[in-house]
Amino acid sequence: MMERRRMDAALLVVFLGHLATALEVPLDLPQPPTITNQSPRDYIIDPRENIIIHCEAKGNPHPSFSWTRNGTHFDIDEDSNVNMRPHSGTLVVDISREKAEHYEGLYQCTARNKHGTAVSNNIFVRQSRSPLWSKEKIKPIVVQEGVSLVLPCRPPVGLPPPIIFWMDNNFQRLPQSSRVSQSLNGDLYFSNVLREDSRNDYICYARFPHTQTIQQKQPITVKVINLDALNDTMAAFYNDTDLFSEDPLEERKPAFLIPSGPSSSKMVLRGQVLEMECIADGLPTPEISWTKVSRDFPAKRTSFLHYQKTLRIVNVSESDAGDYRCTARNRLGSVHHTIHVSVKAAPYWLSGPPRNLVLAPGENGVLTCRASGTPKPTITWAMNGIPIENSPKDLSRKVEDDTIIFTDVQTGSSAVYQCNVSNDYGYLLANAFVNVLSESPRVLTPANKVYQVVKNHQALMDCASFGSPMPRITWFKESRSSTLDGDPYILHDNGTLEIHVAQGRHSGKYTCVAQNFLGNYENHIYLEVKEPTRILKQPEYKVVQRGRSVVFECKVKHDPSLTPIMTWLKDDGELPDDERFIVDLDSLTITDVTENDVGVYTCIMNTTLDHDSASAELTVVEKPDPPTDLELTDQKKRSVQLTWTPGDEHYSPIHKFLIQYEDSLHHRGHWHNLTEVPGTKTTAHLKLSPYVHYTFRVLAVNAVGFSHPSSSSRIYKTEPAAPDENPTGVKGFGTQHDNLVISWKPLSDLQSNGPGLHYRVMWRQQGVDSEWTTVTVANNSQFVVSGTPTFVPYEIKVQAVNDHGDGPEPAIAHGYSGEDLPLAAPRNVQAMVRNSTLAEVHWDPVLPKHTRGHLKGYKVYYRREYSIHKHNPHHVEEQILTFSGNHSHGMLPGLHPFSRYSFNVRAYNGKGEGPPSLTQHFETPEGVPGAPTSLIVTNPNLDSLTLEWSPPHDRNGHITGYTLKYQPVNNSNEVGPVEELALLANETSVTLFNLKYSTRYKFYLNAKTVRGAGPAISQEVVPIINEAVASRQVDIATQGWFIGLMCAIALLILILLIICFIQRNKGGKYPVKEKEDAHTDPEFQPMKEDDCTFGEYSDNEDHKPLKGSRTPSNGTVKRDDSDDSLVDYGEGGDGQFNEDGSFIGQYSGKTASRDTGEGHESSEAPSPINAMNSLNSFV
Repeated sequence: MMERRRMDAALLVVFLGHLATALEVPLDLPQPPTITNQSPRDYIIDPRENIIIHCEAKGNPHPSFSWTRNGTHFDIDEDSNVNMRPHSGTLVVDISREKAEHYEGLYQCTARNKHGTAVSNNIFVRQSRSPLWSKEKIKPIVVQEGVSLVLPCRPPVGLPPPIIFWMDNNFQRLPQSSRVSQSLNGDLYFSNVLREDSRNDYICYARFPHTQTIQQKQPITVKVINLDALNDTMAAFYNDTDLFSEDPLEERKPAFLIPSGPSSSKMVLRGQVLEMECIADGLPTPEISWTKVSRDFPAKRTSFLHYQKTLRIVNVSESDAGDYRCTARNRLGSVHHTIHVSVKAAPYWLSGPPRNLVLAPGENGVLTCRASGTPKPTITWAMNGIPIENSPKDLSRKVEDDTIIFTDVQTGSSAVYQCNVSNDYGYLLANAFVNVLSESPRVLTPANKVYQVVKNHQALMDCASFGSPMPRITWFKESRSSTLDGDPYILHDNGTLEIHVAQGRHSGKYTCVAQNFLGNYENHIYLEVKEPTRILKQPEYKVVQRGRSVVFECKVKHDPSLTPIMTWLKDDGELPDDERFIVDLDSLTITDVTENDVGVYTCIMNTTLDHDSASAELTVVEKPDPPTDLELTDQKKRSVQLTWTPGDEHYSPIHKFLIQYEDSLHHRGHWHNLTEVPGTKTTAHLKLSPYVHYTFRVLAVNAVGFSHPSSSSRIYKTEPAAPDENPTGVKGFGTQHDNLVISWKPLSDLQSNGPGLHYRVMWRQQGVDSEWTTVTVANNSQFVVSGTPTFVPYEIKVQAVNDHGDGPEPAIAHGYSGEDLPLAAPRNVQAMVRNSTLAEVHWDPVLPKHTRGHLKGYKVYYRREYSIHKHNPHHVEEQILTFSGNHSHGMLPGLHPFSRYSFNVRAYNGKGEGPPSLTQHFETPEGVPGAPTSLIVTNPNLDSLTLEWSPPHDRNGHITGYTLKYQPVNNSNEVGPVEELALLANETSVTLFNLKYSTRYKFYLNAKTVRGAGPAISQEVVPIINEAVASRQVDIATQGWFIGLMCAIALLILILLIICFIQRNKGGKYPVKEKEDAHTDPEFQPMKEDDCTFGEYSDNEDHKPLKGSRTPSNGTVKRDDSDDSLVDYGEGGDGQFNEDGSFIGQYSGKTASRDTGEGHESSEAPSPINAMNSLNSFV
């Protein structure tokens, strides 16, 4: 008991104190042999080639090799056909002098040196076999239609087993389906046979994969007949035919052909493939389904083959054991079969085979051989190929079932241990050595190795080391200030340093140190963290028409120190070798695209460290192919059904089909659209007209366009019939005062329904005649009735008639005979003056009996006779205003104030105007005057000047006086106070005194009537400086103090001008403009019409009126709201008005354009005085 506890404690110490891992011992150090390469356990050889049985091993000293064959020593030197390769245990057997089968058997290789012995697996050498099919005569098989049938294959036994398939004489695979399928053993099963199964070349083939040979069975003939044919041919086939003579079979429920009975069992080994099949007889053909009792199938490992008849599960595990049920079902019933599956297991490692141990003298270690299997395997140990129980005793070694524990090992204890695990289904054999060494540390990873990783990825830096005892690994970075242990660093047991998410700051120099009590060893490595490769702009899905070009863009960002390589793939394969594919730095261009270019295009950017990829699909569209196979069915007198087969859509769905027809009887060569149907349909029920010789064709339409027309259908002729409809658009009207013209829209050839089309025209006077007057008209679309009363109503009918009968009863249309000029003029005509520019005219409408036609409206003829102020007549053309409809009044706008007008009114109809009414007169009152005709400056002096003007051209009344306003303007365009003078009507000049010399003045003059002031005319002037003043100025200018002062002022002005210039360039405002925007003082408000006050004056508006003034810059008077232009009313020269005088035309738009034009006119030309004043302003 105490011994057991000590061993447990030793085992715990081993696990905690030393982790034994698989080690690569440097070959310059002593070590036992290790098998590095050997042939497979089941070694099938080709009898046509030399036999090579591999056995390679390493060790120090290099091992020697020997072999056993079938359990006994194989003396290679005694067999001249067998050689062993130098420095190797591999055997090469020359079969040129001896058959390969002579060397079949069980081989095992042994590799040994002074430190131990390793053995290989048992290698079972067998030659492959592909025997021929035995000669046999296969009788033809005659079978009744509907019954089941099995065609046996029974291939010869080969090594390895052959692959079976069925083909015909032309080496084409026989078609298989849910009705016909091949079983796992190679037989061909028919759930029920059909007449088309009859053939004489059912051939079973066996392919032997190792020798790549194919063997063929004799062809089998199958003849499927019904019962009557079976009786007729029974005698002919009786002597040499296998005759299936069951009773005739109708539909029947399923029954399993394989497996038989309600249940069966199957055993499968763990890790292998489980295949189960159920094939059923039945008519109709049964459908097979599978279930697992009380558990689901392993989804990722399960597949159903051969039309659900085979269930396949790969990599079988113990959980796959259980009951599986297959069900065959048709409409007559179902049948079930249960397969019980048991899973056994050949031995398999639980944690891998035992690993080599390298121990220092005095250390402890463990060899573990953990495996499992079903049934449970047995484990045996050997040392250097000898059962461990027969090996020399060693106190440092203790065997406990699957474990060997070593404690306090000593030099000379090195050996190779073999672990053998076996049960009824196989075995495992593993070699593991124990090497007792005393060795100082060494680092096996190359010095100064550079690791490159991508940012945000894992970084692993190796420090593979060797030493005995096992060295301890320590990592440092750069200055070695501290060991690298803890986040973000992870130190693995094998010495590897991991950075889970590498960043740029982790780049640099690293040092790993391996240390044991015998010494230490250090190694330097370098880590470089690179930027990741990323596709910034991915290629996009493209839809392109055939023949055009397409571009896929793929813009990439990568680390500048890495060399990128761009690769384009099509459908995960290389791009076609075609010059149409142009690969640029960051794009792929495909020119002249074809349908073969359809697919998924992927751009891949590779560097030595990483890659990125993106894909996009290309769809090539084209107009659809024309439909084919036009067929006419369901033929009737007035309809037919048209069917067709659609053409290829070319990746763009067909939206609709257009059906066209040609009438070879009436319009040969002309195609007309008949109807459309959705793209999902391939039939159309067509309504037809009589007496047409139809030929049809169909066009397909997709997003790209129309296909070419299909081929024409055969001609389909419809029989003639009486018209189905009468002409439309029947009208009655007169072209003369004594006629009636009856017109209609004639029927088309398609509407005529038969030969001999003509029209029956009927009419009668409404409310007068009871009988219809009838005429027949052919080849025309109108008829003229003469001698009718003027403008009376008629009832009209037009009926279509052909050689096969009359059309339907026509509807009655209404019309009037011809019009004549109105007989009477409007009465009680009078005018009411609304204001100085608008008058309203009233009249009594003309009676309907005197209109003699459809009343269109009234026209007012008017003219201005003279101005009341001058009393001299005006030679003005007469103007016309038209008022559509039955009105009794209208407005006359745009009149001249203070004028006398004459006018008359006339009614008009479709024929023309009636007589005028009696001429009437009216006078317009006074209005505001126009601007004075001129304003000039005379006699300018130092402090005075004279203004002269001419009266307005358009006085619009009696002038009652003038108003003169003026104000000074300085060089900064700032205005001074306003002075105002009232002048008499008979005055045409005025002299102004006490003006400031060298000051610019702005003058405004307007005229007045009793209605108010008119627009102003403006003028600007500077009084002249006399010689005396000028001489005084010269005298002062010669004084030194004055010169100095002026220079200072000039410098200051220059600085101010520069500042102003800068401000203007920045979009600044003039001081005057700023004041206009900001002032709120009433003193600076714009001039109003009622008080004629003035606003500020701007030099940029020298020739414009004051703010608020309505006077245009050219001195003309702008009309106010009542002073409307006649041109803005009416229809062309004849304005047209509603009853209340509102406009029918676009009056407001015309007025706007007129105002705009006036606003751009320039003022009067500058006089010489103005030019002089401008010059003075610079002095």
